[in-house]
Amino acid sequence: MLNAPATWEGIQVWDLVGRLSGQVRVAPRSVIGWDMGAALGLAEALGVSCAAVAELLPAVEAVMV
Repeated sequence: MLNAPATWEGIQVWDLVGRLSGQVRVAPRSVIGWDMGAALGLAEALGVSCAAVAELLPAVEAVMV
């Protein structure tokens, strides 16, 4: 795959992205991003590197929004 994660941390963050569907911030009629506090809490609970999440998740969030 062209955009497949190339590192273990990337794979873990991509899995985390799939789990964040209910953790969105919304404005009237639009999604404006993920709840990063909830994302980091979930990452910690799953044993995912919070440093990797802080580095990679904003880039994925920008595309998602």
